[in-house]
Amino acid sequence: MRKGREAEPHGVRKGREAGRARSRSRVPLRRSLLGRLLGVSALVAACSVAATAWLAVQTTSGAIRQEQGRNLTADARIYDTLLGYAARNPTWNGVDATVRKLAEESGRRIALTTQSRQPLADSATAEVPPPLPPQASAVVDPLSVDAVLAARSTEGQGTAADRIDPRAVGPFLLPAAERTELRQLAERHAACLNRSGIAADVVVGPSGRPRIQMVGSVPERALSTKCESIGLNAPTRTERKALDALNGLADACLKRQGREGVRLDQNLFWGEDIAVTRPGQLPYPVPSDARAARPAPVAEAPREFTGEDDRAIASCVGTARSEQLGSYVASPALLFIGDEGGATVPGFDLSPANTAKIAGAAALVLALTVGASVLAGARLVRPLHALTGAAQRMRDGEASASVPVSGDDEIARLAAAFNDMSAHRARLEEQRRAMVSDVAHELRTPLSNIRGWLEAAQDGLADPDPAFVSSLLEEAVQLQHIIDDLQDLAAADAGVLRLHPEPVRVGELLGQVAAAHQARADTAEVTLRVEAADGRMPEVAADPVRLRQAVGNLVSNAVRHTPPGGTVTLRAYGGGGGADARSGDGSEGGSGSDSGAGDGSGSDSPTGHGSEGGSGAGSPPGGDVVIEVADTGTGIPAEDLPYVFDRFWRAEKSRSRRTGGSGLGLAIVRKLAEAHGGTAGATSTEGEGSVFVIRLPGRAPTP
Repeated sequence: MRKGREAEPHGVRKGREAGRARSRSRVPLRRSLLGRLLGVSALVAACSVAATAWLAVQTTSGAIRQEQGRNLTADARIYDTLLGYAARNPTWNGVDATVRKLAEESGRRIALTTQSRQPLADSATAEVPPPLPPQASAVVDPLSVDAVLAARSTEGQGTAADRIDPRAVGPFLLPAAERTELRQLAERHAACLNRSGIAADVVVGPSGRPRIQMVGSVPERALSTKCESIGLNAPTRTERKALDALNGLADACLKRQGREGVRLDQNLFWGEDIAVTRPGQLPYPVPSDARAARPAPVAEAPREFTGEDDRAIASCVGTARSEQLGSYVASPALLFIGDEGGATVPGFDLSPANTAKIAGAAALVLALTVGASVLAGARLVRPLHALTGAAQRMRDGEASASVPVSGDDEIARLAAAFNDMSAHRARLEEQRRAMVSDVAHELRTPLSNIRGWLEAAQDGLADPDPAFVSSLLEEAVQLQHIIDDLQDLAAADAGVLRLHPEPVRVGELLGQVAAAHQARADTAEVTLRVEAADGRMPEVAADPVRLRQAVGNLVSNAVRHTPPGGTVTLRAYGGGGGADARSGDGSEGGSGSDSGAGDGSGSDSPTGHGSEGGSGAGSPPGGDVVIEVADTGTGIPAEDLPYVFDRFWRAEKSRSRRTGGSGLGLAIVRKLAEAHGGTAGATSTEGEGSVFVIRLPGRAPTP
């Protein structure tokens, strides 16, 4: 081998060294595990920071919107209260008490000014109030209601279609006498409805006119009762007077547009239609397409109104109402709502300082993440570098070296597995070298004998008589036997050992093997016998030739290592039978010097004594067949039992063929047993003997 390496071409050696140098160079950071770990960590950190910032912004924005919503609701309540005050009073005199009460309840600053920003009322407690903001929060005008604030109000009565506050009733406000009369009529009508099974209640509107409100009932059900409401629905003298004035103003507006005048009823409907009064509202103008049909109050021919007529009439009625109510309500005023410091609705201001804080926190999180990733990555990559270096040294043919193992994580387990692989590779290499040496030795001996005899005959030192030829034939047969054994082992290792299974009576097979080895046993003065099993002789599905070969190897090994006067016994029984099999706590071993290759794993002992050795393990299933070859030889020491099935292994270190065979017999036994789906094992007690066991399944093995 050394000469072969020295004779290696210079170019090949130089290329190998260059490849070795490349493999030992560091991987670029962008392709290394550390680089990928850093990239992923940075990406995760960036995503985390972005997600945290987004979540903070969303949460803060939601809180701000919620706070603004609460402020807007409070502002709407303030606006509605002041709007009601303006609808019921012709001036703002005396509004200070209302403003201060609202300010105490809301904790806000409330100020009212004229449209020219002359102060009307202010809840500020400072001696010199802070200046008002340039933009008013709302305009308090009962004749032009802010629809947004009115919709958020919880106390308002709603707005009419012409945006006039329903609480602005003006001349439609009923005097006490008319209120009392209508109240009595309404209560009698409600009592009648209640007696008829219709839940009804009396509700008083802003003008003082009562109305009937039915609870949970269909209004049409009241028509089927005998409860009369004629007087309740008729306009009073005050309402007729105000309605006539309103008609005059509306007709004047229509005449200016070249249109005919209309007659309004108490609900401010025109034409021949009637509409049901809405709960909680004063009458207000409604276009003709939204009105329910009713008989015309006059005997004139029905007048047809187009959509343009309806829009013009509604506009004039609204203008007339504003003109009629103008002297009964307070003038428009500017409303300012804020805090004592002069600020209006609070908001979220991300100042440069806050921006710098957020950016600094994000950078700190990113730096900490990258630093932790660098430390974790370096610790992760360090053992990988050690593994890579050890693997490269093994590839280059250097001595196997282990890597340090620390911890119990994935990298530590990988290092431990690498150390096991390295040690196993070293053992395999040692076995390979020993096997090559053993094969050379086994082949050299018969070849040397044959060559020596032939040279002696050539030199005239030996006569080629029958004894001479017989000696050469014996050496040739021994050489052929070694070659056949090696071929069988190679076929078994490659998984191409051919079997021809058929039903085999184990008892008959043992008798055939005993007869074949009887002459050798007699020569060695060893008793060879076959014990009959209790009950029916077991059968197996096996290749009879290969099974005889395996049992023959065991018998030959036992006879060779049993002293004169000893006994070799062959027996067979089912997996649950046999006295030895039932004895049970021993280990396996062997007494023969011949062995086979393998790892020396043991199987359960059939005899129950001695130490372990062999290839099988575990109790046999109930359907197994056990073949035993027991001898009364000297046994094998416990320290040698794990190696009895190794190839070319002998108990005698002298390696003399007089006391040991080729060293392949037991290895072939184990391979043949495994090829049949079984196991081979042995037990031995030094000074008493050994028992070799073959266990075969009761079913046919897979070819």
